[in-house]
Amino acid sequence: MMLDSVVPWGRSLGEYRRMFNLTEADLTKTILGVGDGPASFNAEMTALGHSVVSIDPVYAFSTDEIAAQIEKTYGTVVEQTRTNAAQYNWTDFRDADDLGKQRMKSMNLFLADYETGKLQGRYRTESLPLTSLPDQSFELALCSHFLFLYSTHLSEEFHKQAINELLRVADEVRIFPLLDLSGQLSPYVNAVSDHYWENGFSFELVDVPYHFQKNGNQMLRIKK
Repeated sequence: MMLDSVVPWGRSLGEYRRMFNLTEADLTKTILGVGDGPASFNAEMTALGHSVVSIDPVYAFSTDEIAAQIEKTYGTVVEQTRTNAAQYNWTDFRDADDLGKQRMKSMNLFLADYETGKLQGRYRTESLPLTSLPDQSFELALCSHFLFLYSTHLSEEFHKQAINELLRVADEVRIFPLLDLSGQLSPYVNAVSDHYWENGFSFELVDVPYHFQKNGNQMLRIKK
């Protein structure tokens, strides 16, 4: 993995709760965060006494390297968001600058926790579609802004392999959002749903209270 190809963008525990419709009972489960990057979800959950392991290939890099990449890309992301402001609902954030400030707050929480979390095994360098995680080691896997979002880069078969892997290591998988980078429903959502329905899994599309991206307020939940 080349760090120059990464655009770090971290979300908070509050956003995770809304993106994945997490209840108080959900928060007490053993949770796997997939593709968390510099989100503060792990740091905030750990501070509350909860159990989260985050996996992401970016964790191969040091705090200073990730911080430098955040600084390098931050302004570009904020400017792109400002340019495409009509694609978003500005209810949780006032504007692109406010969004950027909130994201930076989350990323700084992550950076402050990162080295300790790596030593404790809470941040692990892993890449889908295959990981080294043990079978059934988590109750809940949360995949944020990776599967479905990059449908033009990742094939339908990759999605099925990746979800199979998450179902190997967790009892339940939740994926958000279901939109691709163009803001349209990923063409793989129906194919994946049909695949798991035919193989005896429970799945549902769930409306969630997080609705920053227009038409992007649904997650996919798959259970054994």
